[in-house]
Amino acid sequence: MNIWIAIALTAVGCYLAKLLGLLVPAGVLERPLAQRLAALLPVALLAALTAQQTFGDGQHLTLDARGAGLAAAALALVLRAPFLVVVGAAVVVTAGVRALGQTPW
Repeated sequence: MNIWIAIALTAVGCYLAKLLGLLVPAGVLERPLAQRLAALLPVALLAALTAQQTFGDGQHLTLDARGAGLAAAALALVLRAPFLVVVGAAVVVTAGVRALGQTPW
């Protein structure tokens, strides 16, 4: 029964959040600060999700092959490599570290 209460509360919360967004006056959304924040928010959320998935393991911090792959992708980005090269570098480095059976740290 508790799970259905949680689902119902989540559904109501999502509906209220959407309704609140519709009630915000257009003038507020057209301000430069609001537009900058709206442009940066998805990047910040994606970075936080990437960090959590790469370095998080339940309640513990983990440094393993995923961190090495992320470092390789970051290096490829710094070198202005195309997107597929960035993804490929991350995959190859991660697979290589896992194949060696060692953690880089």
